[in-house]
Amino acid sequence: MVISMVAAEDLLFLKKIGLMGGLNGQVSGSSQKLAESLKVSPMTVSRRLIALEKGNLIIRSVKPDGQYVALTGPGEEALKKEYADYKRLFEENSGVFWIEGELISGLGEGRYYVSIPGYVEQFVKNLGFEPYPGTLNLRLGPAAVETRKKAELHGWVDIEGFTADDRTFGSARCLPCRINGYKCAIIVPGRSHYPDDIIEVISEVRLREKLDLTDGSRVKVEVCIR
Repeated sequence: MVISMVAAEDLLFLKKIGLMGGLNGQVSGSSQKLAESLKVSPMTVSRRLIALEKGNLIIRSVKPDGQYVALTGPGEEALKKEYADYKRLFEENSGVFWIEGELISGLGEGRYYVSIPGYVEQFVKNLGFEPYPGTLNLRLGPAAVETRKKAELHGWVDIEGFTADDRTFGSARCLPCRINGYKCAIIVPGRSHYPDDIIEVISEVRLREKLDLTDGSRVKVEVCIR
């Protein structure tokens, strides 16, 4: 199916309709109600719907109680193409993200998690390794912070909270990665106090010893897109 070029304004409106009704659903109501839902003027709703209908991106029917609007096959394909473009932008242009930082002594929030069996069992199951009872803390520069934000769009592993021995243990998230080939994960506690330029890493080995690292050492973290 060939999709003609869709104006950016029309594509944005098409996305809003899709979000309201779903790809297989439909949106109904008066122009005034649609305008309120889409946070635009009734005149804009009318103009955009006419343009989308002419482009065969939507179908609509007008009835006494309002109008019914639904995406057509070409309309769905236009949104899928937009999604694919963003997917390539954030994923396919780089299968690997490198996050470089300076080794520091940290608060050790993540160390708490690697000392409790209920968490360790989840690390083994979801990450594929039993972590060394300690963590590596890295301070990132501005460029690395931006790379971290992009990498964090992918592949988070949820570590669920639980109750044991009449105590409640909170949740966490892990981003699988590697350092010099060793299995690792960036860990973010559910109630983290760390700023964006600090990451805490758990690993299958004691990295300071294995890689002869000291505070101030530069460390590269490899995050692979799965």
